[in-house]
Amino acid sequence: MSTRPESRPSSLAQRKRQLVSDELAEAALQLLAQKGFDAVTVDEIVTTAGVSKRTFFRYFASKEDVVVQFLADMGIGIRTGLAARPAGERPSVALRHAVSVPLAACGADHSDRALRVVQLILRTPALHARFLERQAQWREDLATELAARQGLDTGGDLYPQLAAGTALTAFNTVLQRWSESDGTDDALELIDRAFEVVAPALDTTP
Repeated sequence: MSTRPESRPSSLAQRKRQLVSDELAEAALQLLAQKGFDAVTVDEIVTTAGVSKRTFFRYFASKEDVVVQFLADMGIGIRTGLAARPAGERPSVALRHAVSVPLAACGADHSDRALRVVQLILRTPALHARFLERQAQWREDLATELAARQGLDTGGDLYPQLAAGTALTAFNTVLQRWSESDGTDDALELIDRAFEVVAPALDTTP
């Protein structure tokens, strides 16, 4: 279960490192989601992944760092999704597609595991705090991308920051609802409904 955008490492060694990193992250996230953040040790993670503790610490500083990387990948997916949208597309449409990227990745495969990881993040205070911390950077990245698309100045115009914040508020609301429903609600349908509410504000550009 990964939200990481597709990439093509330039060498066999890089591809191997990426594969090991992905396998470690998958093993860690599964255990954390199943047993809870505080109940899982690095020893359990490396045993499950079939690697040494030294190998784990070559890729991650701590078990929290695995979740932080998951969040970083979500943010990269959102910004990449926005950058890929056609020029001239309504901001509400472009942003809806962008924030749908990690939601679609979560639902495409191993959706139950994805749900458990999201619930882990939202229900663990330390991880939720890191989630909100990461979103501050997501907001800056989205605002920069929006400003470029609209020909606006990120320093002088209010719209890019407000629009980015609105889109992420919709994203957070959907994640919370999806988590609380234990996956019975469809996340992509929820994001469509959320953007129906905020679209008029997003499309009122300067």
